[in-house]
Amino acid sequence: MGAAGIPSQQGESLSQPEAPPWNLDASILLVEDDAGDALLVEEMLADSELDSAALTWCKTLAEARHFLRTHTSPVCVLLDLHLPDVHGLDVVSQILESDSEAAIVVLTGLDASGAGLRAVAQGAQDYLVKDRLDPEVLSRAIRYALQRKEVERAAAALRSNRLIAQENARLERGLLPVPLLRDDRFQARARYQPGRAHGLLSGDFYDVVQTADGTVHAVIGDVSGHGAAEAALGVCLRVAWRTAVLCGTSHREQISLLEEILIAERSDAHVFATVTSLIFAPDQRHVQVVRAGHPGLLLRRGAEVDWVEPEGGMALGLLPGTGRWPTVDVPLTPGGSLVLFTDGLFEGRTGPGARLGEEGLLAMGRANGHLEAADFVDALVAGAAEGAAPYGGLADDVAVLHLGWRSDKHEH
Repeated sequence: MGAAGIPSQQGESLSQPEAPPWNLDASILLVEDDAGDALLVEEMLADSELDSAALTWCKTLAEARHFLRTHTSPVCVLLDLHLPDVHGLDVVSQILESDSEAAIVVLTGLDASGAGLRAVAQGAQDYLVKDRLDPEVLSRAIRYALQRKEVERAAAALRSNRLIAQENARLERGLLPVPLLRDDRFQARARYQPGRAHGLLSGDFYDVVQTADGTVHAVIGDVSGHGAAEAALGVCLRVAWRTAVLCGTSHREQISLLEEILIAERSDAHVFATVTSLIFAPDQRHVQVVRAGHPGLLLRRGAEVDWVEPEGGMALGLLPGTGRWPTVDVPLTPGGSLVLFTDGLFEGRTGPGARLGEEGLLAMGRANGHLEAADFVDALVAGAAEGAAPYGGLADDVAVLHLGWRSDKHEH
């Protein structure tokens, strides 16, 4: 520009097009009762790379809290600590009460920088001294504050996820008990595989207990639904079952007791549980089976594998107090074993509109009938998971129990 204030032609020809405002993707809320300071901030924003149209000015804390409660997009709050309706660091806490996701940059006077540091300790992301403001400093402080707040949110989410993972691990340990066997005449092999598509546990549970007379008791069950509440209920039922066994409660009374506990502890009247309970007699010739709405079993005799579905009753909790669960004896040949599982093992999709199903599981069992107990269980779970992998994987948790008397000191 020349001395007379007229733009020179040379200056015009060399000038570059004005850069477009930087896309902040957030609102800027100025909370300041001094009109002069508010105008200063507005001018600084206009001269910065940020879009000054994103600025909203509130003169009191009450106005600011109303704005934050009704605003949904990210907000950076430029906050004066001395307002007509609040004074001091308490204003930071009250802003965060209105919107815990807001990024806060405190504006202080030259002689109050210490208050700015204390505000950061209180939850603000940064502070600026008003007398030292310039467009670049203001723009950088706003952008950095929003980024710091995003990092804080991510860190908080990570901590929350870790806590959830720890809680899930605790619940899984409750679902994965150590079989209580008094000697090595009986073999129990178990496998539990969580269906992580849900991101939460489900209510599959199992347990094995051998009492002093040599009898082996076993249970497997599945609480309907997915989540921590169902998993906790599954753990509750398992612990109740083990307690009932150790107290000498009869087979049918155990099932009735589980239904009573289910009804008392469930969070919703529609929650139910399927259960299969077994008693292996010390004579090793037969096993007593009680089924409450649970799937059948695989019976292994040497390399032969068959599907067994003893007569059963309804699932626990469907019609409380009306259930009848018959006791059925299943003969066992020397070295014979039974394989119990929850329905997650065979309900995975294997094609458009198709599932593995009970017949598919039986075919898989027969194809692996030559395997020892632990390998047999692993082959069933791996086969079911592999078949469902192209269609989203196993949608439910899977529990499998392989149970039977040893024919010798080696695995079946």
